[in-house]
Amino acid sequence: MTRIGNPEFEILATFRRWLVGAVAFAVVGLGLAGDPSRVSAEEEPPFRLGIIGLDTSHSIAFTKAFNAEQADPALGNCKVVAAYPWGSKTIESSSSRVPGYIEEVKKLGVEIVDSIDDLLGKVDGVLLETNDGGPRREQVMQVFAAGKPVFMDKPVAASLADVVAIYDAAEKLGVPTFSSSSLRYAQGVQEVRAGEFGAVLGCDAHSPCALEPSHTDLYWYGIHGVEMLYTCMGTGCATVSRTSSDAFDLVVGQWTDGRIGTFRGIRSGPAPYGGTAFTEKGTQPIGPYRGYQPLIVEIAKFFRTGQSPVSVEETLELYAFMEAADESKRRGGAPVSIAEVIRRARVQAE
Repeated sequence: MTRIGNPEFEILATFRRWLVGAVAFAVVGLGLAGDPSRVSAEEEPPFRLGIIGLDTSHSIAFTKAFNAEQADPALGNCKVVAAYPWGSKTIESSSSRVPGYIEEVKKLGVEIVDSIDDLLGKVDGVLLETNDGGPRREQVMQVFAAGKPVFMDKPVAASLADVVAIYDAAEKLGVPTFSSSSLRYAQGVQEVRAGEFGAVLGCDAHSPCALEPSHTDLYWYGIHGVEMLYTCMGTGCATVSRTSSDAFDLVVGQWTDGRIGTFRGIRSGPAPYGGTAFTEKGTQPIGPYRGYQPLIVEIAKFFRTGQSPVSVEETLELYAFMEAADESKRRGGAPVSIAEVIRRARVQAE
């Protein structure tokens, strides 16, 4: 058979080329499908989240993000499926929100349950959102006993002793835990943290600073600014002193390497989140606030990996910084050692 100019041969050759291409396409397609790194977040099995505490707007904001019809793929197909609403029962500004927030999350497909035990049987991980730090220790111990990873929104607890007890229990039981203010992920803060401007020589941070008598002062709202300060400065603060008035707080920390970091808490006039980092390359603003989304992405990563992006050491020290600020106020502004308040909290925790 002569190949050139033979119509039957040309038809056969064309068919063979098509068949080879089709097989190659199928093989490539199967290869991609078999590569876990190429599977989109939407194809992962849902990671079922449960909320404890519908007494804060964070519960609503987080649920809307995770349960959106077109959720951000970076949220790893995490879905809020159940919620136990209580939560604060003694702080009116928090407890009064619960009935309305119950109705809001129900519209987002969330089941309301009667107990934390009921919740734990339905979920893979927990968002501890109770706005009141008082019941946090008792609530999170139930989560630890079930071995469920937990994100603890601010504040971890109402006192340093409870914060220490919570983290000691998490370590002992091997349960992944993560806590952070959303202000940690403000753009300028993260740029400073990443070293884009060289070494950090000092930092001044400021934020609103409403107080709640049942909590260590800065735990209630000043924590946002303190978290910005610590994200920029890192650990290593030795002593803390505080000057306070009805309208403001000024807390000064001295780090062991000689650096100084300050937090200004604002209760009068405009109260933005922000500050200034002093770096090798000059002064840099820390901010602006970017909303909840960057934190929610980190929460999703935490649940999918079991790895906290913030060390226990850093979280404990920033809470000790705020506890030391309270002790300094009681002592008329005298410097207070971070090590001293941690030692005392450990005794109380036991």
